Amino acid sequence: MDDDALISRARAGDLDAFNLLVERYQGLVFNVCLRMLSDRAAAEDAAQEAFISAYRVLGRFRGGSFRAWLLRIAANLCYDEMRRWRRRPLPLEAAADLAAPAAQSPESALMRGELAGHLQRGLASLPADQRLALVLRDVQGLAYEEIAQAMACSLGTVKSRIARGRARLRDYLKAQGLLPSGAALALEEE
Repeated sequence: MDDDALISRARAGDLDAFNLLVERYQGLVFNVCLRMLSDRAAAEDAAQEAFISAYRVLGRFRGGSFRAWLLRIAANLCYDEMRRWRRRPLPLEAAADLAAPAAQSPESALMRGELAGHLQRGLASLPADQRLALVLRDVQGLAYEEIAQAMACSLGTVKSRIARGRARLRDYLKAQGLLPSGAALALEEE
């Protein structure tokens, strides 16, 4: 069943229809929150609150991409949480949780964990708008138009934030000695 049909049923009071939407998007919403907040517990809370908020205001959804609308709600909750954290440093304990396939050698797992930690710290060092744009594009693979809708900004602004975020992330990784000074970051360039 497509999103529009589920939304119509959910608006009519069918909680099972909304639960199907939750199942469809819970991984995406959680991953965006985790990469924005760098803390598993905070990301779980933000993802849960995003779905609760979406359910409460489902009547205000005007059509278009439900996924982008839902990600906008999640992003706003992450921004709110990050504002609360301004007086304390961002937690980075969740970096090792971001990437870890099950079957790998201990050395490979260690190197992958270290790289994931550096990437997460690099993402955490970006301004929130650039971080969200990069996560939505390079991690989640959303189209630019959908990112613009999710971030409530123009397509040009999205492209600018992605380009600036990639440049800052590249500079961060070079400063950590993870990229040679002449290397390009292996992120998709448009």
